[in-house]
Amino acid sequence: MSRDRYAVWAPHATRMELVFTDHEPGAVHDAADRWAVAAVAPMVPAGAGWWEPEAPVEERYASAGYGYRVDGEGPFPDPRSRSQPDTVHGPSRRVDADGFAWRDGDWSGRDLRGAVLYELHVGTFTDEGTLAAAAGMLEHLVSLGVTHVELLPVNSFAGGHNWGYDGVGWYAVDASYGGPGAYRRFVDDCHAAGLAVIQDVVYNHLGPSGNYLPRFGPYLTERSTGWGSGLNLDGEDSDEVRRYILDNARMWFEEYHVDGLRLDAVHALQDTRAVHVLEELAAETDALSAALGRQLVLVAESDLNDPRLITPRAAPGRDGAGGYGLTGQWSDDFHHAVHVALTGETDGYYADFGPLSALSKVLNHGFFHDGSYSSFRGRHHGRPLGDQVPAEALVVFAQNHDQVGNRATGDRLTATLDEGQLAIAAALLLAGPFTPMLFMGEEWAASTPWQFFTAHREPDLARAVTEGRRREFERMAWGEDVPDPQAVQTLTDSTLRWDEAATGRHARLLELHRTLIRVRAERPELTDPDRATTRATVNKERQWVRMDRGVTGDGPGVVVLLAALGSEPWPVPEDVGGYRLLAGHGPDGPLTGVPADGSVPSHGFVLLSRG
Repeated sequence: MSRDRYAVWAPHATRMELVFTDHEPGAVHDAADRWAVAAVAPMVPAGAGWWEPEAPVEERYASAGYGYRVDGEGPFPDPRSRSQPDTVHGPSRRVDADGFAWRDGDWSGRDLRGAVLYELHVGTFTDEGTLAAAAGMLEHLVSLGVTHVELLPVNSFAGGHNWGYDGVGWYAVDASYGGPGAYRRFVDDCHAAGLAVIQDVVYNHLGPSGNYLPRFGPYLTERSTGWGSGLNLDGEDSDEVRRYILDNARMWFEEYHVDGLRLDAVHALQDTRAVHVLEELAAETDALSAALGRQLVLVAESDLNDPRLITPRAAPGRDGAGGYGLTGQWSDDFHHAVHVALTGETDGYYADFGPLSALSKVLNHGFFHDGSYSSFRGRHHGRPLGDQVPAEALVVFAQNHDQVGNRATGDRLTATLDEGQLAIAAALLLAGPFTPMLFMGEEWAASTPWQFFTAHREPDLARAVTEGRRREFERMAWGEDVPDPQAVQTLTDSTLRWDEAATGRHARLLELHRTLIRVRAERPELTDPDRATTRATVNKERQWVRMDRGVTGDGPGVVVLLAALGSEPWPVPEDVGGYRLLAGHGPDGPLTGVPADGSVPSHGFVLLSRG
């Protein structure tokens, strides 16, 4: 249904007013000045809980800041605002979505099969922390060989900087990153460089500052997600709340030309309706993909180990697989198994992954917890993937923003592993059967941590975040060492230092990542969707891991990875003695051939090929 551009949903309001301010965007910071009223336009009901201006808005207010009074309270920003230059507490601004001259008319998108994802946070990717500066680094990503850039959330938040998961302006690109115009230019530049863009979106909760949605209607429920109130997906008036999510996804695809969405923590979406909101989102995305003639993907983060997310949907009116039909999902099990195998950490949820056999199970079957007992949860967890799920549907990683940033000091694997161990992590990731994802700077073993940072301006909230973060880690005796999320230094310390990528082990590991990604693109065995063509085995006493790719029987695979994780070198097995080296690395740097003694060095790997 076509609606007035100032239409707003407020189903229980008795009086609505559209308010305009004549201040230039970004020119004022005091709340009273931001909302100094220039004009007020009465609104009238337009059906189904929507309101529209009683009369056409005068053209002179077309570019003015605006908001709404709800039953005399406010003004509040537009829930669907495309721009919030005066923070999420200030007036909204209209954006001309049709005024941008796109150059990507021939772009058809990219699938996950054969993909290599690269996750980055705009604010810490470069010193400038903007989309324009990030676009200046695309040549690095192209030379690395990645295919998809995955941006952490960019929607508007309170304060000057944030991880992005405290966003409340779901429809607006934060002004600190450059706003909606800069975002369009970034996507256009990515497509020109052959890179697809996946946008991380958070539909399960809203941040603690600037959430005005409850002022307009029943967007939230009393059920907690662990981060705050959840969205009203299945109660009274939930049709329009679901539409709020579905239309937001459509906005990213249509107005910003993104190629996919990463859906944050979908296990926190509390929906008891017969058609889950994820299934509805997948169906609409597939229909939009066909209409646009462009590949669109949906990748969920979930800790449920439930293959239903990535199992095909049943056809309308017919029996079928009965899944939600998403394109892919993150798999923490891979990360946990690799992390424990290389670091030896077994605290918390790592406890289940102590035996090295956990790594071979993940490589062979996708999920470690597939109905098995989880000591961390104190119950059985997950279910098997099933043969209908292709290998690329699992997005895996040795590091990501969560697994680094949610450590007490935000330390990367770089802080504890030697060069050979970091190389093994890269080989397991990039020679494995699933869709690999790198976290920014991982490719050169960046020395910078990635810590939890916020910039809340409300003193009580800022204090609560700092104290809460420290309490979270007190049980591990790390409380005194946890960086203050509110300190600017925490943001600065987390910003990549690009100059180190050209020196020492950083440069050697960067070249290794380029080699492994190139080999991955060249060898079809490494991107085969059939999970049955992968066979992984381990020797737990000697800490050896073998992964055969392109397996067709009982013999060796066409490509074989041998990794010596422990203190003992590994004599190359006879059945691959005649294979040639595709890539190799040890604790002292790259290998140009299988070592003269015929052994894989301790803390090293070789990737071998039959032909």
